[in-house]
Amino acid sequence: VDYRGDVPAAVRRLAPGGVDAVFDHVGGPGIADSFRLLAPGGTLVAYGSASTKDNPGNSRLPVLKLFARLLWWNALPNRRRTHFYNVWGGKRNLARFRARLADDLTAVFELAAVGTLTPQVAARIPLAEAGKALALAESGTVTGKVVLVP
Repeated sequence: VDYRGDVPAAVRRLAPGGVDAVFDHVGGPGIADSFRLLAPGGTLVAYGSASTKDNPGNSRLPVLKLFARLLWWNALPNRRRTHFYNVWGGKRNLARFRARLADDLTAVFELAAVGTLTPQVAARIPLAEAGKALALAESGTVTGKVVLVP
């Protein structure tokens, strides 16, 4: 699905009954679309609020609004669930955070190793050219991930 187009419409064409999972790092107003794309029994995992990174004012307000929405949606009797995964949440208990992150990343890498997850790679660029990789990733011209290789 090309993120530059109408993502919800494209997903609905591919999965008219909804999808089992949505991973949303954008947040903001689009989080409602992510929730509406879920099939009954589906799960929304929000792990960021990139759409609000340049908003003026209190930076915590959009995140609090996101948390409130997730809690509200979990209270609804619609067999859909939401979660927030805090990638940066290790300040209070660093050891516990690192252990959980290691477990989570191990599970993700195992899924990738057996082919259950197949990340779309747009480009592989040598680490020595990290600046070029960053420029490409930020350009909005690629579909998929830009991967640095040793």
